[in-house]
Amino acid sequence: MLNDGFGRRIDYLRLSVTDRCNLRCVYCLPESAPRFAPREETLTDDDIAALVGAFARAGVSKIRITGGEPLVRPGLTALVGRLAAIPGIDDLSMSTNGVLLADHARKLKAAGLSRVNVSLDTLDPERFAGIARFGGLKNVLAGIEAALDAGLTPVKLNVVAARGMNDDELGAFAALTEMKPLHVRFIELMPMGETGFFSPERRIPLDEMMAKAAPLTPVSLEERPMGHGPARYYRRPGSAGTIGFISALSCGFCAACNRMRLSSTGTLIPCLDGDDGV
Repeated sequence: MLNDGFGRRIDYLRLSVTDRCNLRCVYCLPESAPRFAPREETLTDDDIAALVGAFARAGVSKIRITGGEPLVRPGLTALVGRLAAIPGIDDLSMSTNGVLLADHARKLKAAGLSRVNVSLDTLDPERFAGIARFGGLKNVLAGIEAALDAGLTPVKLNVVAARGMNDDELGAFAALTEMKPLHVRFIELMPMGETGFFSPERRIPLDEMMAKAAPLTPVSLEERPMGHGPARYYRRPGSAGTIGFISALSCGFCAACNRMRLSSTGTLIPCLDGDDGV
């Protein structure tokens, strides 16, 4: 069993399989010449399988595959199959921007992936191109449908909420849960990334996000979508899905954190909001 210096049990690993991405979102990466690690420094499939096996023996049971964008890594489906077969790993999920998901959803499910989180910050094609600096909204929407059809459920949509970027769309995102079994999570903008996009003026506090997504009623613990994160869940009356809020600045959740991060080059980072590691 892994415990940190604060006595918290660590049983969840965020596993970056690449730092490369096929988008350049304004709050994350610079538009030109992002600094990616040399490919020869990226962990191999054998490296990753060996490390995950060691973590599993130490008590880690939940793995989330992340990036960059995981689906730009060649051979990801085969790697998923290897990780899913490791004894002790009982929850294998992935975060993706969804651009390439439609072509891979069924193969990933067959390989052993349980579920996906899809990052999507707008439902407007022109705005998508402005935020992501590439087109492709229709591909993301197709990927979400493919994930639902393949059974990569619950499908969660991660929406970074920022004033002047998409604050007028929070109601439209919330309405998606009335039509489909989607779980939309609004994420408070944090001072992260390499672009300097964050500013206090852009941040939308929790109470304002909730007002824009209303009407809402709390979701019982039994009704929460599967997952192990800090989101607080609600639903619109009669909806098929739920609406969650992740507010690291307004409502800190460090005290109950159970996770650590492994970079694509093999650095173990104990804090999700930090860069120092071993």
